[in-house]
Amino acid sequence: MTFGQLAGIIAAIAFLVLVVFMCRVLSRLVKTVSQLTKSMSSLTKDADNISDQVEQLLDKTNTLMADINEKSQKVEPLFDTIVDLSESVSDLNEASRGMASKIAATAKDTSKMKQASTLFSVGKHAFNAINKAKSKKDKK
Repeated sequence: MTFGQLAGIIAAIAFLVLVVFMCRVLSRLVKTVSQLTKSMSSLTKDADNISDQVEQLLDKTNTLMADINEKSQKVEPLFDTIVDLSESVSDLNEASRGMASKIAATAKDTSKMKQASTLFSVGKHAFNAINKAKSKKDKK
């Protein structure tokens, strides 16, 4: 056997080993791609299910929000009335304070007027007493 034939046999064996190795790699690659395809199919089905559930959830949420908006519009006049009532109560309190101040001032003025009236009455009685005393003196 010549050196060229020996090199050819070694090259053929190396090529055979390479082909066997590549066949094993390609076989594993085919299995991996097959499993990947199954996984993608499963993920697609799961994503479709999730998408349907999210759509149902959004529909229910939209219905709920419409209901809340409708009810809040019904309640809004109540809050407007409460605001008006609180303003009226505030005005009433302010008017009551003003009236109380006026009553206190009037009571103070009335007290002064009563004192003046009492002094006037005392003065009138004193004047009458003096006049009576003078008239008795004049008659004697």
